[in-house]
Amino acid sequence: MQRSWWRIFVAAALLLTSIVSASADDGAIIDRWYSALLAADRTELSDLLSDDVRMKLDDIGVVQTKEDFIASIDEWRATVAGAAIRHRIEKSENGETTVLACYDFPNNDALMRETFTVAGGRITASTQTTVAQDCSGY
Repeated sequence: MQRSWWRIFVAAALLLTSIVSASADDGAIIDRWYSALLAADRTELSDLLSDDVRMKLDDIGVVQTKEDFIASIDEWRATVAGAAIRHRIEKSENGETTVLACYDFPNNDALMRETFTVAGGRITASTQTTVAQDCSGY
């Protein structure tokens, strides 16, 4: 009887370790995402996105494919010049990470809630919603 409890304990510990490790990996991917976004690094952003990613911009009712998003990088580069992006993870579980992000542009800022689904080391889905027109709630 003691051996079966020990096996259950070891299995549970291994499962918990893999979940914590996956969450840490997702956090690293999210950190890379915001760094690449701020730099408007087309190559890095492309590497972080799965080929079938769907990026939903709730506020304007748009869903972008990977190709749509990458095609918009030149315009984004001009928008993000001189900006800063601060982010913190609010929660991360089951491959889904919710982030509060402050986009601090030279002439204005915006507070966003962004949810990322990560699988196989790539972002497979993203949803972005405006929380506030300034970052005072960050």
